[in-house]
Amino acid sequence: MIEVNLIGTFNMMRLAAAEMAKLAALADGERGVIVSTSSVAAYEGQIGQAAYAASKAGIVGLTLPAARDLARSGIRVNAIAPGLIATPMMLTLPPDIQKALGESVPFPQRLGHAHEVSRLVLHIIENALINGEVIRLDGALRLAPK
Repeated sequence: MIEVNLIGTFNMMRLAAAEMAKLAALADGERGVIVSTSSVAAYEGQIGQAAYAASKAGIVGLTLPAARDLARSGIRVNAIAPGLIATPMMLTLPPDIQKALGESVPFPQRLGHAHEVSRLVLHIIENALINGEVIRLDGALRLAPK
């Protein structure tokens, strides 16, 4: 879990940044944007999720220092911490479980959609002032211990 989620994210960021740094800068000096995926579990990991929560919390902890390190190269670094999203894996759960999970979200009371995540990624890319941030995308959900 740590190797894939955290070390994999770090290595991908490092390799992407090395290539971005070679690019010609845009008018404002920007050469690229990195958007990583964390999770609300980084903040409220549940029972049985210690490794997963730690791997996603590592991405949260990586975001600001990486943004500061890569600023000199004109590369912004951000992350998104999604809550309950209707991913293909989530959609394998029985419909009644999906419904209950969606109803646990304060508002809107439903699972998030992939297009909502992609819209946020697009906004992060388009808004040059967003740098070093981890943005929760969770409808005000806070995970219970189990």
